[in-house]
Amino acid sequence: MGSSQSTEKLHCNRYLNGQGPPSFVQQANEAVDGVYSAQNGCQPQGEMTWEILHRVLPAFPNSNTLQVNFTFTDGVQTEKHPHPGQPYTGLQISTFLPDNHDGRKLLKLLEKAFDRKLLFMISTNKDGKDVVTTKIIPLKIQPDGGSGHHVYPDPVELKNVRKLLNDIGIE
Repeated sequence: MGSSQSTEKLHCNRYLNGQGPPSFVQQANEAVDGVYSAQNGCQPQGEMTWEILHRVLPAFPNSNTLQVNFTFTDGVQTEKHPHPGQPYTGLQISTFLPDNHDGRKLLKLLEKAFDRKLLFMISTNKDGKDVVTTKIIPLKIQPDGGSGHHVYPDPVELKNVRKLLNDIGIE
């Protein structure tokens, strides 16, 4: 990744300068027989698990909570990453969803995107270190309270995440 990349607009190294597989838009436009087939992304090896918490989220008072956990250990970058052969720092993060129809459906979509390696990527942080970060899907990492884009999920946020996932071919 070039030093001019901002943390708000990150891309896999192999997509820069037209290298690597086609973009998601190109893949969708070039779908065979109208069926979209997503390519795998540049997410490093990791693990996704989930569990039910017997507590409610503020915006969903009638549902338990699904805690979705993502774990990436420290590792060495492959040819899919910005600096092949160089180390990167892992990540351990959780996001929260209501344990209801919409939350369960979103959980399945997140699992599909995770399996296709589309949720996370390796990027260079402001200190110049390569780390695992979220890619395009904003994760709500606070079960309650907080401010900014990491606050607890609400119905609008669930729709927005579903739309973002749909935009990259996860349906």
